[in-house]
Amino acid sequence: MIDQTAKRIAYYPGCSVTGTAVEFDQSTRALCAALGVELIEIPDWNCCGSTPAHSYDPLLGAALAGRNLAMAEEMGLDVVMTPCPSCLKALKEALRKYEEKQHSFLDILQMPFSGQIRAISVLQLLYEDISPKTIREQIRYRLTNTVIVPYYGCLLSRPPEFARFDDPVPEFPFKTECCGAAYGVTQNHIVGKMTGRILDMARRLGAAAVAVACPLCQQNLDLRQSQVNRFWHTTFQMPVVYITQILGFALGIDPKKLGLDKLFVSADDLFLETSEPLENPTESKSV
Repeated sequence: MIDQTAKRIAYYPGCSVTGTAVEFDQSTRALCAALGVELIEIPDWNCCGSTPAHSYDPLLGAALAGRNLAMAEEMGLDVVMTPCPSCLKALKEALRKYEEKQHSFLDILQMPFSGQIRAISVLQLLYEDISPKTIREQIRYRLTNTVIVPYYGCLLSRPPEFARFDDPVPEFPFKTECCGAAYGVTQNHIVGKMTGRILDMARRLGAAAVAVACPLCQQNLDLRQSQVNRFWHTTFQMPVVYITQILGFALGIDPKKLGLDKLFVSADDLFLETSEPLENPTESKSV
């Protein structure tokens, strides 16, 4: 658990969250500030390497991500949070490689590192370290009569012994189905097929929107929705929002601070027409 007297944690934004998914960064920072968590961005952080680095050299790739963990340790913090599941995987892999090949790992890293720091996702921060109860007590707006489908994507809960978060086999269909990931760059038809299945299932369940916690998943489901429509001959127009944006809105944070204006499929109807203020926020049972 995070020190409740300080609530200061190291923050590793990663490349996507500072570029194509900047609204995830905005909403994460705004939500954490509203919940009393101070995010200390790691100075001079570097790309974690994501998929390409470990494909070329697993140990070198792990050390690349490990540099960010070492710098977080230098800051005197024992938890580092990243919103991006791919970055989280790289950070966790760095910790595993440190345990398996400590001498070789440190030889490449060339920095002091104890391996005692914990790497978590924004969902773990909200659920495990802040707690749903704390969040529930601060809710100001509630979405009424609205179904929002939770979409984890591939990495947040699997493999279970590595992710160590939530149920790796959830009861709802397509909750952890792959969206096609980076194939959107080279194989549009693959992403069109896979994301179309996810959006179709969401619509079959009566969903008004999809909630995500991954920049690449958000991009494939939101930005590429027009491609999906061409591939499937459908007319999907479903908002795909970050969980931090939903919670931020529920807490009364200015929508512009949450980056809601950056979505390709507008969520204005979802938030502005289906929400209602709570007369007594502390009595809220759900968003």
